[in-house]
Amino acid sequence: MKNHIIAFLFILSGSFAFAQKTDYETKTNIRYYDDAQYKGDTYKAEKCLLDIYYPKNTKGFATVVWFHGGGLEVGSKEIPQELKDKGYCVIGVGYRLSPKVKAPVYIEDAAGAIAWAFKNIEKYGGDANKIFLSGHSAGGYLDLMVGLDKKWLAKYSIDANKIAGLIPFSPQCITHFTIRKENGIPDKQPVIDQYAPLYWVRGDAPPTLLITGNRELEMLGRYDENAYMERMMKLNGHKDIRLFELDGYGHGMAYPAFPLLLNEIKRVLDMKK
Repeated sequence: MKNHIIAFLFILSGSFAFAQKTDYETKTNIRYYDDAQYKGDTYKAEKCLLDIYYPKNTKGFATVVWFHGGGLEVGSKEIPQELKDKGYCVIGVGYRLSPKVKAPVYIEDAAGAIAWAFKNIEKYGGDANKIFLSGHSAGGYLDLMVGLDKKWLAKYSIDANKIAGLIPFSPQCITHFTIRKENGIPDKQPVIDQYAPLYWVRGDAPPTLLITGNRELEMLGRYDENAYMERMMKLNGHKDIRLFELDGYGHGMAYPAFPLLLNEIKRVLDMKK
């Protein structure tokens, strides 16, 4: 009799899970600037696009705006498989790259895409108060630049503190090496200027989770940059910033970081309840 009850509960739970299955839709190559801004600019028309993957017939979902890596020089928009079918919307952003453009163009593009998310996500059923920024390497750098230096989103009358959380994977926290290269500075010469997230540390920023690979395996001093970022944010009064170092992984640490990203989203959303 006991086994029959267990089997019945198993079947019942399976049926419930099937009934609750969420369907997702993907729309691609959406322009995040006004159409007029693309006229006569073929590179902008090629790169300044986004893809959106979202749960259908659902209201109030959270969104991850995801920026690809590639050193601000290579790469294209992507929606990571590890973020699909999790109940969240994912926006994969394309942005212009060096050397075809130089700083701050790619930061401006990141801000433009994030502003699009804030202004349009409710049309798809999402909640503009639940927008998280994430991305790997150069993508994580863009997360921090737009999330910490408030002027980029202020251009769109958006307070950067409205971002629900910053969750960059192995971001550069000093001035990005590609921006240094654009100015003739070697990649092993550290600089902290207006193009460094560290320049914009502040205590009132959104909840922040920094994730890097092992300090000895990471690119250059990437872990150390993030450790300094965590320390300086705390010294400026930030109460919700943490740094996770993934042992056994170098700069290609995105795969094991995705579960941490999902856990962080859940943690922040639970705090909002």
